[in-house]
Amino acid sequence: MSYIDRNLLTNEQVLHRAHLSRVVFISPSLLLLLGLAVLTLDGDVAAIGVILLLAGLAGLLSAFIRYKTSEFAVTNKRVIMKVGLIRRTSVEIVLNKIESITVDQGIAGRVFNFGSIAVVGTGGTHDSFHRIAAPLRFRRAVQEQLAG
Repeated sequence: MSYIDRNLLTNEQVLHRAHLSRVVFISPSLLLLLGLAVLTLDGDVAAIGVILLLAGLAGLLSAFIRYKTSEFAVTNKRVIMKVGLIRRTSVEIVLNKIESITVDQGIAGRVFNFGSIAVVGTGGTHDSFHRIAAPLRFRRAVQEQLAG
């Protein structure tokens, strides 16, 4: 059972779920491919290829754990965002305490449909989460709950 499902309030329903974008796998995958390419070369560079290969594998494992342990949801009562496995960061903001929600997308984010979401609550709280898949849909789900 997910963190969000375990922490739902009485009569609370999940209306929209989001997840990290798969772009978190790009850098470690490129590092892995570079390591494989260097391994094919002869000579003293084979040790560098092994190091790059191991770094790429470690990066892929880290990205997989980050991808699987990040949860984002809009319910009929709150916005819930949680990232991390061992070191967990969670934000739960009651809908009527949200002042604004912003989406930041660079060029790559626009092309591959990912971005950062920042939720600003009353009292000046400002919580940002990065590399969220389909961030505009997440913002729309929040706005629909705020308007309704």
